[in-house]
Amino acid sequence: MGSFRAITLGVSTGGIAVLRALLGALPADFPLPVLAVQHLSPLSGGDLAQLLDETCAIRVKEADDGELPQGGTVYLAPANYHLLLEADGRLALSMDPPVNLSRPSVDVLFESAADALGEALIGVVLSGVGSDGSRGLRYLKERGGTAVVQDPADAIAPGMPLSALQLVTPDYQLPLAQMPQLFINLSDT
Repeated sequence: MGSFRAITLGVSTGGIAVLRALLGALPADFPLPVLAVQHLSPLSGGDLAQLLDETCAIRVKEADDGELPQGGTVYLAPANYHLLLEADGRLALSMDPPVNLSRPSVDVLFESAADALGEALIGVVLSGVGSDGSRGLRYLKERGGTAVVQDPADAIAPGMPLSALQLVTPDYQLPLAQMPQLFINLSDT
Protein backbone atom coordinates (compact mmCIF):
# COMPACT_ATOMS: atom_id res chain seq x y z
CA MET A 1 0.00 0.00 0.00
CA GLY A 2 1.20 3.47 -0.84
CA SER A 3 0.66 6.84 0.76
CA PHE A 4 -3.14 6.67 0.75
CA ARG A 5 -4.91 5.06 3.70
CA ALA A 6 -8.61 5.20 2.68
CA ILE A 7 -11.17 6.18 0.06
CA THR A 8 -14.37 7.97 1.05
CA LEU A 9 -17.22 8.29 -1.39
CA GLY A 10 -20.70 9.71 -1.53
CA VAL A 11 -23.58 8.90 -3.86
CA SER A 12 -27.31 9.49 -3.93
CA THR A 13 -29.66 9.16 -6.92
CA GLY A 14 -28.67 6.18 -9.04
CA GLY A 15 -26.45 4.91 -6.26
CA ILE A 16 -27.16 1.21 -6.52
CA ALA A 17 -26.14 1.09 -10.19
CA VAL A 18 -23.16 3.38 -9.53
CA LEU A 19 -21.91 1.32 -6.58
CA ARG A 20 -22.37 -1.95 -8.46
CA ALA A 21 -20.31 -0.64 -11.39
CA LEU A 22 -17.59 0.97 -9.27
CA LEU A 23 -17.19 -1.59 -6.51
CA GLY A 24 -17.79 -4.50 -8.86
CA ALA A 25 -14.64 -3.56 -10.77
CA LEU A 26 -12.37 -3.55 -7.69
CA PRO A 27 -10.42 -6.73 -6.92
CA ALA A 28 -10.95 -8.69 -3.69
CA ASP A 29 -7.40 -7.79 -2.60
CA PHE A 30 -7.84 -4.02 -3.11
CA PRO A 31 -5.52 -2.65 -0.41
CA LEU A 32 -7.53 0.33 0.87
CA PRO A 33 -10.71 0.46 2.94
CA VAL A 34 -13.59 2.25 1.22
CA LEU A 35 -16.01 4.26 3.40
CA ALA A 36 -19.24 4.99 1.58
CA VAL A 37 -22.39 7.04 2.09
CA GLN A 38 -25.40 6.20 -0.06
CA HIS A 39 -28.45 8.32 0.73
CA LEU A 40 -31.05 5.84 1.98
CA SER A 41 -34.54 5.91 3.38
CA PRO A 42 -34.33 5.98 7.21
CA LEU A 43 -36.27 2.72 7.23
CA SER A 44 -33.90 0.82 4.91
CA GLY A 45 -32.37 -2.36 6.24
CA GLY A 46 -28.95 -3.77 5.42
CA ASP A 47 -30.12 -5.11 2.05
CA LEU A 48 -27.87 -2.85 -0.02
CA ALA A 49 -24.68 -4.09 1.66
CA GLN A 50 -25.79 -7.70 1.23
CA LEU A 51 -26.72 -7.16 -2.42
CA LEU A 52 -23.38 -5.52 -3.22
CA ASP A 53 -21.42 -8.10 -1.25
CA GLU A 54 -23.00 -10.88 -3.30
CA THR A 55 -22.12 -9.21 -6.61
CA CYS A 56 -18.66 -7.72 -5.89
CA ALA A 57 -15.25 -9.37 -5.40
CA ILE A 58 -14.40 -6.81 -2.72
CA ARG A 59 -16.17 -7.38 0.61
CA VAL A 60 -19.11 -5.02 1.29
CA LYS A 61 -20.72 -4.61 4.71
CA GLU A 62 -22.56 -2.11 6.84
CA ALA A 63 -20.21 -0.20 9.12
CA ASP A 64 -20.21 -1.04 12.83
CA ASP A 65 -19.55 1.53 15.53
CA GLY A 66 -15.97 1.24 16.81
CA GLU A 67 -14.81 -0.96 13.93
CA LEU A 68 -11.27 -0.57 12.60
CA PRO A 69 -11.45 -0.37 8.77
CA GLN A 70 -9.44 -2.96 6.83
CA GLY A 71 -8.28 -3.02 3.21
CA GLY A 72 -10.36 -5.06 0.80
CA THR A 73 -13.59 -3.98 2.51
CA VAL A 74 -16.26 -1.40 1.74
CA TYR A 75 -18.05 0.04 4.78
CA LEU A 76 -21.51 1.44 4.01
CA ALA A 77 -23.16 3.92 6.35
CA PRO A 78 -26.27 2.26 7.84
CA ALA A 79 -29.62 3.90 7.14
CA ASN A 80 -30.33 6.89 9.42
CA TYR A 81 -26.76 7.05 10.82
CA HIS A 82 -23.90 9.38 9.98
CA LEU A 83 -20.64 7.50 9.34
CA LEU A 84 -17.48 9.10 10.71
CA LEU A 85 -13.81 8.21 10.88
CA GLU A 86 -12.37 9.05 14.29
CA ALA A 87 -8.84 10.33 14.99
CA ASP A 88 -7.86 6.86 16.26
CA GLY A 89 -8.81 5.36 12.87
CA ARG A 90 -12.00 3.68 14.06
CA LEU A 91 -15.44 4.08 12.54
CA ALA A 92 -18.17 5.84 14.48
CA LEU A 93 -21.92 6.00 13.91
CA SER A 94 -23.93 9.05 14.94
CA MET A 95 -27.59 10.00 15.07
CA ASP A 96 -26.77 13.71 15.10
CA PRO A 97 -29.25 15.84 13.11
CA PRO A 98 -29.27 15.54 9.31
CA VAL A 99 -26.77 17.64 7.35
CA ASN A 100 -27.91 18.86 3.91
CA LEU A 101 -31.23 17.13 4.68
CA SER A 102 -29.34 13.83 4.83
CA ARG A 103 -28.45 11.28 7.48
CA PRO A 104 -26.12 9.73 6.54
CA SER A 105 -24.39 12.79 5.13
CA VAL A 106 -21.46 12.72 2.72
CA ASP A 107 -20.14 15.99 4.20
CA VAL A 108 -19.98 14.49 7.70
CA LEU A 109 -17.98 11.50 6.44
CA PHE A 110 -15.59 13.58 4.34
CA GLU A 111 -14.90 16.12 7.09
CA SER A 112 -14.27 13.57 9.83
CA ALA A 113 -12.06 11.44 7.57
CA ALA A 114 -10.11 14.52 6.41
CA ASP A 115 -9.42 15.42 10.04
CA ALA A 116 -8.22 11.86 10.71
CA LEU A 117 -6.17 11.21 7.57
CA GLY A 118 -5.40 14.54 5.84
CA GLU A 119 -3.34 13.98 2.69
CA ALA A 120 -3.69 10.18 2.99
CA LEU A 121 -7.38 10.41 2.01
CA ILE A 122 -9.19 10.20 -1.33
CA GLY A 123 -12.69 11.72 -1.49
CA VAL A 124 -15.11 10.92 -4.31
CA VAL A 125 -18.40 12.66 -5.22
CA LEU A 126 -20.64 10.55 -7.45
CA SER A 127 -24.12 10.79 -8.98
CA GLY A 128 -26.82 12.50 -6.93
CA VAL A 129 -29.23 15.39 -6.54
CA GLY A 130 -28.40 18.31 -4.28
CA SER A 131 -25.14 19.51 -2.79
CA ASP A 132 -24.20 16.93 -0.14
CA GLY A 133 -20.49 16.20 -0.38
CA SER A 134 -19.49 19.55 -1.86
CA ARG A 135 -18.43 21.30 1.34
CA GLY A 136 -16.89 18.11 2.67
CA LEU A 137 -14.84 17.64 -0.49
CA ARG A 138 -13.58 21.23 -0.26
CA TYR A 139 -12.64 20.61 3.40
CA LEU A 140 -10.89 17.36 2.44
CA LYS A 141 -8.90 19.08 -0.31
CA GLU A 142 -7.93 21.96 2.03
CA ARG A 143 -6.40 19.33 4.33
CA GLY A 144 -4.30 17.88 1.54
CA GLY A 145 -6.59 15.05 0.43
CA THR A 146 -7.18 14.04 -3.17
CA ALA A 147 -10.53 15.08 -4.67
CA VAL A 148 -12.29 13.01 -7.34
CA VAL A 149 -15.57 14.04 -9.00
CA GLN A 150 -17.62 12.00 -11.44
CA ASP A 151 -17.97 13.81 -14.76
CA PRO A 152 -21.48 15.35 -14.53
CA ALA A 153 -22.19 14.37 -18.15
CA ASP A 154 -21.63 10.73 -17.11
CA ALA A 155 -23.74 10.86 -13.91
CA ILE A 156 -27.28 9.48 -13.65
CA ALA A 157 -28.06 12.63 -11.63
CA PRO A 158 -25.47 15.41 -12.16
CA GLY A 159 -26.45 17.66 -9.23
CA MET A 160 -23.90 16.49 -6.65
CA PRO A 161 -20.97 16.46 -9.10
CA LEU A 162 -21.93 19.91 -10.46
CA SER A 163 -22.24 21.31 -6.93
CA ALA A 164 -18.83 19.88 -5.99
CA LEU A 165 -17.25 21.42 -9.08
CA GLN A 166 -18.54 24.85 -8.02
CA LEU A 167 -16.53 24.62 -4.78
CA VAL A 168 -13.53 22.46 -5.69
CA THR A 169 -11.09 22.06 -8.52
CA PRO A 170 -10.75 18.29 -8.33
CA ASP A 171 -7.54 16.38 -8.83
CA TYR A 172 -9.53 14.06 -11.11
CA GLN A 173 -12.81 14.56 -12.98
CA LEU A 174 -13.70 11.47 -14.97
CA PRO A 175 -16.45 9.04 -15.97
CA LEU A 176 -17.42 6.27 -13.59
CA ALA A 177 -15.95 3.55 -15.84
CA GLN A 178 -12.44 5.02 -15.39
CA MET A 179 -12.57 5.27 -11.59
CA PRO A 180 -11.72 1.67 -10.61
CA GLN A 181 -8.42 1.82 -12.50
CA LEU A 182 -7.68 5.24 -11.00
CA PHE A 183 -8.24 3.84 -7.50
CA ILE A 184 -6.02 0.85 -8.23
CA ASN A 185 -3.30 3.18 -9.55
CA LEU A 186 -3.59 5.55 -6.57
CA SER A 187 -3.49 2.69 -4.08
CA ASP A 188 -0.05 1.77 -5.46
CA THR A 189 1.44 5.27 -5.10
